[in-house]
Amino acid sequence: MSDVTDCEVLIVGAGPSGLVLACLLAQEGVDVAVVDRRSQPRGYSRAIGLHPPALAVLELIGLEGAVRAEGLHVRSGVARSRGRTLGSLSFEKAWPERPFVLTLPQNRTEALLRGRLAQVAPEALRLGWEITDLTEEDDGVTAAAIASPDRHPAPGPKPSRAWRARVLVGADGPRSTVRRHGGIGTRTREMPDTYLMGDFPALTGPSPPSDAAASSTAVVHLEPGGVVEAFPLPGGSRRWVAHTGTRLVEPSAALLSRIVGDRTGEHLDPASATMASAFSVRRRIAERMVRGRSVLIGDAAHELSPIGGQGMTLGWLDTAQLAPLILRALTHGGPLDRSRGIEEFEQDRLRSARRAARQAELNTMLGRPMGMPAAAAREVLLRGMLGTPARLALARAFTMRGSSPPGLPPSRATGRSHHGRGDALRSS
Repeated sequence: MSDVTDCEVLIVGAGPSGLVLACLLAQEGVDVAVVDRRSQPRGYSRAIGLHPPALAVLELIGLEGAVRAEGLHVRSGVARSRGRTLGSLSFEKAWPERPFVLTLPQNRTEALLRGRLAQVAPEALRLGWEITDLTEEDDGVTAAAIASPDRHPAPGPKPSRAWRARVLVGADGPRSTVRRHGGIGTRTREMPDTYLMGDFPALTGPSPPSDAAASSTAVVHLEPGGVVEAFPLPGGSRRWVAHTGTRLVEPSAALLSRIVGDRTGEHLDPASATMASAFSVRRRIAERMVRGRSVLIGDAAHELSPIGGQGMTLGWLDTAQLAPLILRALTHGGPLDRSRGIEEFEQDRLRSARRAARQAELNTMLGRPMGMPAAAAREVLLRGMLGTPARLALARAFTMRGSSPPGLPPSRATGRSHHGRGDALRSS
C-alpha cells in the first residue's frame, strides 16, 4: 500500500472521547491522527448530559467556558408520580464549584471539540475512512483503511490508505473494530427495557408545578405505566424519554406525545418535534482495555444504559487518565501495555465502568412499569429518601461526584503554552 501516513498516536473514532483525547495529546505536541468512517459530522444528538467531572476535563483543553456558555445549567431535579411531587434534588451542594449538570446536544459538543482540535492540530482529523485491518509489529501498529461508502459512493474499487502509529486508540463505539481485531472479549448483558425519546419545544399545554417550571430543572415522572423523563435543553426545548416496555418501537413523535399525555397529562405537539429516536438497553464491558500498543476508551470499552447519561463523562475520564500514560509511553518506547501505570489505569477505569453500570441499571429498574401496589411502595420509598439528608448522597451519585478527573502535567493548570513537548518526545 503506497499511501501510508506515519504518526505517533492513531485514534479510531471521532466521537466525543476520541476528540477529547486528540486535543489533550495534540496540545502537548504529540503527532496525532483521528480517523472516522463518517464523512460528515452527525446531524442529530442522542447524548445531552455533561456532568461536573466532564466539565473539569473540558477545562484541561480550554473548552469549559465555551461549553458552559452554550449549554443549559440544570441545577435540580424533581420526582413526580400520579400528579404529585415526591421530592427534589439540588446539585448545588453536591458540586459547589460546578453546581449543575449541563445539557448540550452531542452534535454541538462535537462541533466545539472539532474546532478546538483544528486549532491545536489542523491536519489531524480524517473523515470518511473505514479501518479494515490492523497489524501490530515490534515498533508500531499499521491500520489499513478504505474510503467509506458515503465518501466514495461510486461503484468499483474504493481508494485506500494506511496509518502507522506507535499507539493505537479504539474510540470507535460499542461495535469497536479495534476491540474486535485485538481479540478482546466483552461481558454483555441485554436488558429487557426499551425507550422512546424526542426533543420538543416548550410545553403548550398545562404548566408543570412552579418548582418544576424553571428551565433549569429536570423532571422525572415515575408513573405506574413506566417512567417519563423531561430534561431541559438550550433554547427552551426539552428532551422527553419514555419507557416503552420490552418491545422496541418505531421512532414516532406522535407515539411519544401520546405516551407522555397518557402518563403525565402534558401535551406535546408531534409536529413540533425536532428529533425522535428509539433505543434498547444493554451493558457491555470489555474484559480488558489495553493490549500491546492498543487501548480502548469510551463506548468501545464500556457501553452502559443511557438512563442517567453517564457514558460521555465516563469516556472523558478515560481520556484524562490515559493521556499522561501515552505521553510516558512515547517517551520511553515499547508497547503501551508495558508502560508504568497502565495496569492501574485499566483496573481503575473498568472498576469505574462497572460502578456506573450498576447505577444505570438501578435507574432503569426504578423506571419500569409497575402494578399499583408496587408503584405506591416506590412512591413511599422515594418520598422518604428525598425528604432526608440521603438526598445529598443521591445528588452526588447522579452528578458522578465520586469520579474526579486525574490531573495532567502541571502546565495544564497554569495556562502556559502546551506546545513544544512533542518535540522533546520525538527527540528522546
